Amino acid sequence: MQLRTLGRSSLRVAPLCLGGNVFGWTATEAASLRVLDAAVDAGLNFIDTADVYSTWVPGHHGGESETIIGNWLQRSARRKDVVIATKVGMEMAPDRKGLSASHIAHSVEQSLSRLQTDHIDLYFAHRDDPSVSFEETLRAFQKLIEQGKVRAIGASNYTAPRLAEALEASREHGLPRFEVLQPLYNLYARADYESALEPLCRQQQIGVITYFALASGFLSGKYRRPEDAAKSARGSGVVAKYLNERGLRILAALDDVARRYSASPASVALAWQIARPGITAPIASATTVDQVSELVAATKMTLDTAAIEQLNAASA
Repeated sequence: MQLRTLGRSSLRVAPLCLGGNVFGWTATEAASLRVLDAAVDAGLNFIDTADVYSTWVPGHHGGESETIIGNWLQRSARRKDVVIATKVGMEMAPDRKGLSASHIAHSVEQSLSRLQTDHIDLYFAHRDDPSVSFEETLRAFQKLIEQGKVRAIGASNYTAPRLAEALEASREHGLPRFEVLQPLYNLYARADYESALEPLCRQQQIGVITYFALASGFLSGKYRRPEDAAKSARGSGVVAKYLNERGLRILAALDDVARRYSASPASVALAWQIARPGITAPIASATTVDQVSELVAATKMTLDTAAIEQLNAASA
């Protein structure tokens, strides 16, 4: 599989990142381990998770996804074959959140322990924390890099102005910079990224890995009628947000392109992102080995200009 470089870092990754948000949530540990085996066997060497996954599940406290990935790393002995990304900053508990130096130092040790590894390849600030200076946050990350616990850092859910400020703080103080951005982006949600973040990232050579690349499953074609909301734990939110005239227009275009390429709508939606200049890898999750095959298919698909223009027009 053709690998891509993440920003100006030394990290080389597949053009699609396996999302770990479902591990321990909609995918049991056994199913998650099968998905990880299948994905890495197929050449997907990039796995994304976060300390906060999956606090939203009753009875969970966070760290469930990292723990499953750590168990897989131990069982498979394939740590050297994968690039692991995780995150810090979202609320784990009222007194465990944000991007202070102390919280980062504490959280990284917990993530390393759950992942059963001595280093994190890509460590994200999960969301902006205006209550803490960029200098404090970046110095905390610098210390982790110097200690060998982190290889590169990234920013998730940052606006273009705040990302630009962070990059300037790195330059001004001689500190590591965010090499990767993780924004929300897909065929339905385009405007926020394309208007300001995309030009900044391309100008600054920042890698981009997008989350909700399949719009919580909507772009797979799974939800086409209101009653389809019952198909999954997040179905009601997906139907309410995306099942409208524009959403159906996008699905129709995906169906048409998918027929021409003998592929699934999900594969086409991901291939559209993979083809976009500036995007390193969309993130997509899988709960079954069959779904992994759809993700891998997207990395092998080269959409022609007509297909890309058709999808652009439908989702404009």
